[in-house]
Amino acid sequence: MHHVVALALPGVVAFDLAIPAQVFGAPGSPDFYRFSLCAAEAGPVATSTGFELIAPRGLDALPEAGTVIVPGYAPHDPPAPAVIEALRTAAERGARVVSVCTGAFALAAAGLLDGRRATTHWLDAPDLSHRYPEVDVDPAPLYIDADLIMTSAGFTAGIDLCLHLVREDLGADTAAELARRLVVPAHREGNQAQYISRPLPVDGTGMADVCAWALQHLDHPLTVADLARRASLSPRSFARRFTAETGTTPLRWLNAQRLQQARCLLETTGLSVEEIAQQSGLGTATNLRLHLEREAKTTPTAYRRTFQRLPATDQQERT
Repeated sequence: MHHVVALALPGVVAFDLAIPAQVFGAPGSPDFYRFSLCAAEAGPVATSTGFELIAPRGLDALPEAGTVIVPGYAPHDPPAPAVIEALRTAAERGARVVSVCTGAFALAAAGLLDGRRATTHWLDAPDLSHRYPEVDVDPAPLYIDADLIMTSAGFTAGIDLCLHLVREDLGADTAAELARRLVVPAHREGNQAQYISRPLPVDGTGMADVCAWALQHLDHPLTVADLARRASLSPRSFARRFTAETGTTPLRWLNAQRLQQARCLLETTGLSVEEIAQQSGLGTATNLRLHLEREAKTTPTAYRRTFQRLPATDQQERT
């Protein structure tokens, strides 16, 4: 049997821990797996939600593991030296080392993500990148399989990664059957980017008035020159000042707002994709599809199916 060991760190996120426990250790899990829970020391471990759980074993469980899974935890401080050494040793002997959500901070602290692409919850990705600049942090994917070191995005993306492990070990049919038992998709479309809300990056800056005006005219063919005239600046001066104050270029900001508007219309209206493309300033349905595929790795139809918030009687989709 393949031994899967979850390592609960202080402040463990109970939901993150429950995912591998359910996939690999609950009744109905594939017989291929044996699941165990451990901590730095056997005994009680505080969770991030105020209650304690009991870990039956300490770090002595890790040498037996074919897969080590580190659920998310908070705060994201480096684990104890003994934990870091145990994670390094597990990786060196060839065990798969996997993180769910912010468990990536522990893998990064152990140096296991140095020089690798890795992901975590999109809200925590900037912090991971700041603390561990050697890690190539990508906040978009639901999970990243980098040889035997694997990371997943926020919360339920841990389900996607655990099903990926089952798919690798036992094939697509077994993973699909387990997904049906869990009442989740065997494979989700898109990536983490489709869940990220992008607020205006200009609150409190000199560009706020220009950006507010632009948002009211997204359906117009706006250019940098149009925005510059609104700000009473030359296009070159405007672009330089806008980038300095917002951290992005005017065109990138404008395209991001148009895509955000399109996403909002997909969620809240029954407009056709063509109509949404026109109202958001993206022009055509083809252009909208290209932007959504590039940004969120999904399609307008799939995005609307996932996020539409219309009453049931109004949910007929027009594409």
